[in-house]
Amino acid sequence: MTVGGRADPDRSESFGEGLLGVLLDGAHELPPHLVGPLVAETMARVGGRDPQILLQDYGQQQLVPLPAYDGAAGDALPIDRSEAGRCFLESRPVEVLTPDGIRVHVPLLDGGDQVGVLAVTLDGVDDDTRRLLRRIAGLAAGLLRTKNGYTDLFFRTRRGEPMSVAAEIQWSLLPPLSMVMPHVAVAGVLEPAYAVAGDSFDYALNGDVLHLAMVDAMGHGLDAATMATVAIGAYRHARRISIELSEIYLFMDRAVAEQFAPDHFVTAQMMRLDTDTGRLQWVNAGHPAPMLIRAHRVVRRLDSPTTLPVGFGGDQPQVSAVALEPGDRVLCFTDGLVEEHKSGQEQFGEKQLIDWVNQLEQADHGIRAVARDLSHTLKRARGESTSDDASLVLFEWRG
Repeated sequence: MTVGGRADPDRSESFGEGLLGVLLDGAHELPPHLVGPLVAETMARVGGRDPQILLQDYGQQQLVPLPAYDGAAGDALPIDRSEAGRCFLESRPVEVLTPDGIRVHVPLLDGGDQVGVLAVTLDGVDDDTRRLLRRIAGLAAGLLRTKNGYTDLFFRTRRGEPMSVAAEIQWSLLPPLSMVMPHVAVAGVLEPAYAVAGDSFDYALNGDVLHLAMVDAMGHGLDAATMATVAIGAYRHARRISIELSEIYLFMDRAVAEQFAPDHFVTAQMMRLDTDTGRLQWVNAGHPAPMLIRAHRVVRRLDSPTTLPVGFGGDQPQVSAVALEPGDRVLCFTDGLVEEHKSGQEQFGEKQLIDWVNQLEQADHGIRAVARDLSHTLKRARGESTSDDASLVLFEWRG
């Protein structure tokens, strides 16, 4: 049919559109516990069998199956020793021959964050199937992220052990652990995952500017979690009203000082990266200096003038700046990462941290894998225990 001499485009529903429509048409009023069954129904239409939605646990050790409609879930898979884990860490599909077909693992990506893995068995796989699976996985990831706001199902699935109230507060405060965009990538880890209290971080990508903050509230338990919550809340408010970087410190300082006793404080680091030019600015309030990683090696500490921790009424801090090169990474961390020690022995210190960073960077892995591996390496060095929160944030300017 032609209209005004032009061919009328074909608007009939193709197989692919109909397949994705199963997800899109049912998404609006879909109860969270039916996300898995809806994805399973969609997989069945392409001949898929035994579909699984695998979510990363809070300790970043395992991929845990989301329960199916009948309550069955299956066994958790280790991230470090499974094909599903390889898919997760490398953010790319992994296909494995099995006795009854091909087991396909597709990353569940949402906004650059890795939600988990979609796994399904097929008789055969071609490029058209791969394209459909990739798009189904993208829609499923968005569904999981959206529905997560009003259910405990996904939280319970990801929780591998009992969690403290302080940790519950901190996890509810966090942005996604990772973000991968064309110009910039961010990845963070909180340890101990099920008992973290005073450590937290926040970031936002507003246009061509990445804003990032890391805080470490004194003490442990609920007091520390409450202070960190106030500090991050004040940071977000100040950032959103677009005040200058040095003034953000003053805003956070007043908020903490007004709510807590005079001897309570929060160390903090606030950063601003121009993702077009690579110009990084930061202010330091009693926090360990971040490290600059270039060509897979730590080349320097980003030392800068520092002011008093948040809550102590320090002077307006001086803003420091450095020009990053494409591929540069910056590691921010709390003091628990370097001050922890085995009983009766010396602290680990920055030198050992630098050695570990250099070793892990030689593998040339993505930023999420490096952040996770570094945190787990440090945890193993402590004998799987810690007397303090030990958290890190790694970000990369991709140029």
